[in-house]
Amino acid sequence: MTNCARAPVYNTGMEVIYLDSLFALNLLADYLLLLCAGRLCSLVLRRRRYLLAALLGAVYAAALYLPGLGFLRLPGWKLLAGAGMGWIAYGRERTPLRCIAVFFAVSAAYGGALWALGGRFSLPGLLGCFLGFFLLFSLLFSRRRRKEERLVRVGLELLGRQAEFVVLQDSGNSLRDPVSGAPVLVACPHALAPVFGDWAGLLALSDPVALLEASGRTPLKGRLRLIPYAALGGEGLLPAFRPDRLALDGQPDPHTLVAVSARACGQDFEGLL
Repeated sequence: MTNCARAPVYNTGMEVIYLDSLFALNLLADYLLLLCAGRLCSLVLRRRRYLLAALLGAVYAAALYLPGLGFLRLPGWKLLAGAGMGWIAYGRERTPLRCIAVFFAVSAAYGGALWALGGRFSLPGLLGCFLGFFLLFSLLFSRRRRKEERLVRVGLELLGRQAEFVVLQDSGNSLRDPVSGAPVLVACPHALAPVFGDWAGLLALSDPVALLEASGRTPLKGRLRLIPYAALGGEGLLPAFRPDRLALDGQPDPHTLVAVSARACGQDFEGLL
């Protein structure tokens, strides 16, 4: 979190600070840092959660200058506030601690850049500094970003429930529905649990036929089908369904089916396309 202020108006004894400016600048800076960390972690960007986390950071930064709250300057409180922001922003991710660590690293790098440049900026100066910082990170992670161009952000809806996750676009994946010829996206059970809701336990069934039979006693009745597949590891059947809504990188896709497989996830993705 950054502590930024425009010129001298709330009297602290040594300086005067405009709390409204302090709040606004920290809200903006923290939001952009959370967004930057999210992009570096290849996340589906949850902007509302980032804004809520940034709001916590801005309130904390302003509270530092209020009478009787000077104890909030202690390192332990700063760490707690940063962890709280990270958990609000990334608590729903598959690896929240990793995302929070990246957020701390990005914040530390940005804070170091501000300190090296003098530490105090007007709003235009702060935005300019952040732009330069972001461009520098873009260059440093350009190789990583080229690799991540193969990652696709998925949003889907089923029976009124929604899920968001990242899949790897695999040029070797030729899986299609033998009936309609539609392409098939394969996702791991963890990614699909939100749309299965109370029936997410079905995803733990390793036998696809048993899963299909068990779904007949739930609101999912008639929604699942079995799709044959063949791979180097063998062949078999995958339970699949047509979601009520599917978007790939924000673009609606009414054709692709979604299948379930525990083998479809990796370190940075939760499915294959």
